[in-house]
Amino acid sequence: MTMKLLAFNGSPRKKGSTATLLRHAMDGAGAEGADTEIIDLYDLRYQGCTSCFACKRIGGKSYGHCAVQDDLAPVLQKAETADALLIGSPIYFSLTSGMTRSFLERLAYPYAVYDKPRSTLFPKKIRTGFIYTAGASDAMVTEMGYDRSEKVTEMAMARIFGACESLWVTDTVLFDDYTRYESSLFDPAAKKKHREEQFPIDCKKAYELGARLVRNG
Repeated sequence: MTMKLLAFNGSPRKKGSTATLLRHAMDGAGAEGADTEIIDLYDLRYQGCTSCFACKRIGGKSYGHCAVQDDLAPVLQKAETADALLIGSPIYFSLTSGMTRSFLERLAYPYAVYDKPRSTLFPKKIRTGFIYTAGASDAMVTEMGYDRSEKVTEMAMARIFGACESLWVTDTVLFDDYTRYESSLFDPAAKKKHREEQFPIDCKKAYELGARLVRNG
């Protein structure tokens, strides 16, 4: 059976670092024989969880599934049939983008059961992954605790879906021309050098991540 990797771009930029890394991950999965698809979340009109609890109502028609009907509804149905899920997002103000966060609420929460074993209603075990991009350096990501903040979500994803891993790509280029923006925190020349030397390595890591998510599935 052919594996299906479904990826979600949580960046508003379709040609930015996050989208580029996702495409490399899709190439890696494709090399393993998987079918792949990327969905740009910013193309969709949707909102986060509305706390209606329809997904928790025993015997209700939406038990275990999000009841909200908007652009995200068919995407969530598609996600349930996938063999692996990959979410890519830039880090905005210390967390994943708002579109990504709203998507994750709608994706994962309906499957989480409020029972003592903290069980899941997702019908099978699959692999999931995250690709995070940040303008901050590795040291800044650690110092500010960005990675620790996301680890909580990764633990929830592993519990609900079966497994989760992540790739951090840091020190990304924010602007084409740094002279046009107040950005004295950064060294544009160092940013450019890092992009030229490190980003190809990061793209290879993304390729390998995509391959791992579908290998021996």
